[in-house]
Amino acid sequence: MNDQTARARGVLDEAFGDSEEPVAVVSAPGRVNLIGGHTDYNEGFVLPAGIDRRTVVAARPRDDRTVRVRSSNFDQTTSFDLADVSPSEDAPWSDYVGGVAERLLDRGHDVGGTELAVVGDVPMGAGLSSSAAFEVAVGAALAAVHDLSLDDEELVTACWEAETEFVGLSCGIMDQYAAVHAERESALFLDCRDETHEDVPLPSEDVTVVATNTNVQRELVDSAYNDRVATCQEGVDFFDDALDEPVESLRDVSVEAFEAHASELPETVRKRVRHVVTENERVREAAAALREGRLDRVGTLLDESHASLRDDYEVSIDELDAVASIADDLDGVFGSRMTGAGFGGCVVTLVRPDVAEAVTAAIDERYRDRTGIEPDVHVCNPDGGVRRHDR
Repeated sequence: MNDQTARARGVLDEAFGDSEEPVAVVSAPGRVNLIGGHTDYNEGFVLPAGIDRRTVVAARPRDDRTVRVRSSNFDQTTSFDLADVSPSEDAPWSDYVGGVAERLLDRGHDVGGTELAVVGDVPMGAGLSSSAAFEVAVGAALAAVHDLSLDDEELVTACWEAETEFVGLSCGIMDQYAAVHAERESALFLDCRDETHEDVPLPSEDVTVVATNTNVQRELVDSAYNDRVATCQEGVDFFDDALDEPVESLRDVSVEAFEAHASELPETVRKRVRHVVTENERVREAAAALREGRLDRVGTLLDESHASLRDDYEVSIDELDAVASIADDLDGVFGSRMTGAGFGGCVVTLVRPDVAEAVTAAIDERYRDRTGIEPDVHVCNPDGGVRRHDR
């Protein structure tokens, strides 16, 4: 991490010149969601873990109301005035900065002019939540620079609001929550309705997480993601009428209630709802299995989750299926599933630590042979949430 923090400081000075102002350096992790695909915005359960790939922000104050941002990943510098924060046509990546600043201002925080430099190694567009890592690191950096009274819960909410209300992506709270609350050697069993979590063990001596970026990019705001959100709401409306108790989200629909009424639903709605209600059960069981050290069972649940995301939620693609299939044929693999929103991105695979190197090499070679695409295969150690590095 020292290399990344030094790099962020260097980018800040190179982009905006030397300054006597104090510099705050903050990082936030990407995440893998072990299981719980598309349950978060249905107020269900998810099981994410932070990873040791992080976005780092170095920041220092200005004496005006201008925010200037340099991104090394996008090789671009941009600026905006806090008096008029609006989406950028020339640098859309900066909307994550503008959105966080705008939400903090709206919540009454005294955000002032700031210079920020952003570096990091969370792959973009890969389903490892680079956007939430970016938002949380920026939010924590602004809080540090301007001495804002911003607790973890408000940081999560402000960053989630930035993505949903300013950037325009309908998503649940999971990504921002994991970027703030993740713990080393653990996954978070997160209840997305009441936003509480329990740490469950993910010990590195027993299991290694391998994330394979298919290098098939997707643009979530313009994808079918929002269509899935709308279809789930159709299911909520149906079950709210069909059941005796109120249904506020698909979290309120049990597997038994779904099966009793499945034949009454249009086919597409039926498939989407079936995935969500059965996925919630898989997340509960996976968390229990991790607590008990039953990694074989966790792997089976991952495989079942991938099949449901592929066949019922229809967010997988051939390249994601290829990685999952390749991995599951290898010795020492517990299970695999696509992670993130789908339509491209990453597959998460749980493996025995002693075979991690062989598994990554085999996935790399066989995926390339099958698809003609060069993958990026990463061993990811569970890492902690947002933290400062300048203290």
